[in-house]
Amino acid sequence: MTVPNNSKLADKVAIVTGAGYGIGKAIALTLAAEGARIILAARSEDKLNAVAAEIRKGGGAAEAIRTDVSDEASVEAMCARAVEVFGGIDVLINNAGIAGPTKLATDITAVEWNETIAIDLTGAFFCAKHAATWMVEHGGGTMVNISSVGGRLGYPMRTPYAAAKWGMIGLGHSLAAELGPRAVRVNCVCPGPVAGERIERVIRARSESAGIPLELAQRQVTGNIPLGRLVTEEEVARAVLYFAGPDSEGVTGQVFNVCGGMRMQ
Repeated sequence: MTVPNNSKLADKVAIVTGAGYGIGKAIALTLAAEGARIILAARSEDKLNAVAAEIRKGGGAAEAIRTDVSDEASVEAMCARAVEVFGGIDVLINNAGIAGPTKLATDITAVEWNETIAIDLTGAFFCAKHAATWMVEHGGGTMVNISSVGGRLGYPMRTPYAAAKWGMIGLGHSLAAELGPRAVRVNCVCPGPVAGERIERVIRARSESAGIPLELAQRQVTGNIPLGRLVTEEEVARAVLYFAGPDSEGVTGQVFNVCGGMRMQ
């Protein structure tokens, strides 16, 4: 990774939650390549440290902070550490999330429901609350919520996940209206199925829970994508960069799909 001279996020401080792997890692690397100093937040410290080392090796600046976004005290401490290490918070990427159970709603337990909502939605609220406090007091900032096409469509056998991702869009719209007059922009990116280990686990779980062949479960997830393929982590990250950076200075309260045409607007 080499930071270009015309970097879009030079000297900005960006928090990326769920940054240890997958989309979060791709976002962190993409923002770092554009000059941002990155706070990497997640529960898996080893993975965070590996991403931080990769960013530093490329000449960037990164700090790994073990964070449980479902715990407000943990989030508050992470934001305070971001200010202590890098001097502020300019960008928040609310990416932390879990897939939740893949099963019929009638089979989902209260524990499974509560855990998914706590991490995928309540955690985003906690991060937005504490990051916005700094941003409002220091001239503004930018937030990007990572929702999903599952937050715009019915999503059979993924009820807690879909409910949380629908909630992420509502959270973003409300924050955009509330914080816009105070120079904080809030937008949302909705990935479709993203190539990688996570969607493979979801497809296997769907096959097992529904008692259908793995090939059929794969077609159910990917068969209605006009581009005929899954999107990549890097494609999602580039969309996030647009909303995080100066190219979108006049944009807030918007929802943008990166899903190969699975959902069209």
